[in-house]
Amino acid sequence: MSELIDIGVNLTNKALLRDLDGVMARAADAGVGRMVVTGTSLEESQKAIELCAAWPGRLVSTCGIHPHHASEWDAHSADRIRAMAANPCVRAIGETGLDFNRNYSPPLDQEQAFVHQVELAIELDLPLFCHQRDAHTRFVELLAEYRPRIRRLVVHCFTDNRAALMDYLELDCYIGITGWICDERRGLELQQLVPLIPAERLLLETDAPYLLPRNLSPKPASRTNEPAHLAHILAEVARHRAESAAALAAQVRRNSLEFFALAT
Repeated sequence: MSELIDIGVNLTNKALLRDLDGVMARAADAGVGRMVVTGTSLEESQKAIELCAAWPGRLVSTCGIHPHHASEWDAHSADRIRAMAANPCVRAIGETGLDFNRNYSPPLDQEQAFVHQVELAIELDLPLFCHQRDAHTRFVELLAEYRPRIRRLVVHCFTDNRAALMDYLELDCYIGITGWICDERRGLELQQLVPLIPAERLLLETDAPYLLPRNLSPKPASRTNEPAHLAHILAEVARHRAESAAALAAQVRRNSLEFFALAT
């Protein structure tokens, strides 16, 4: 089996930090060689960079401000992200986007922070790591305006419908699939849609410690998701695409290397 790369793990979360050595060891035992640590705020992005320094060769990161934190954007945010992005471990701008489901930040603040980060990604020639929830129409409108100048972008943790998927593929987006596909209730539509994703645009992630695969057995007593469970997600995606897990692992590894400009 090819090396697995978890393209979205919230490794700065205390649920994973409390046993980081164990998390990293279990990931390696499960074939997950490398991980992309998600930056969700300025503070968390800096912590992600520090983790990368502690685990060279295993971790790279993103840096950005999640839509939940969009109201924290100020006149200095772009400069701080720009400075962090100068670190070679930073391989994408984000997590950024729009989340109108909970509106922890007002929609206008989200849009402004999103546009600023899109412009930073273009300026720095870095990929975009994107989040969208209940904001598809506006998200696509903003992306379409900038898409010709964006190097690469992934819509991570895709859980939307067929129309949304077609919009993203029309914009030549990569699609990140999580353990949502392992849910026999909420994941049914995703199970039907995953075969429609072109092989060269598919990426896999755990979004740990969130989204523990529902059909994982046995489940950890903590109910905490970990990068080690990426192999389980891979198997589910392969099953619904009618592919072998080995072939899919090789393909998504190539995609991950290309997207994040990682060494082989």
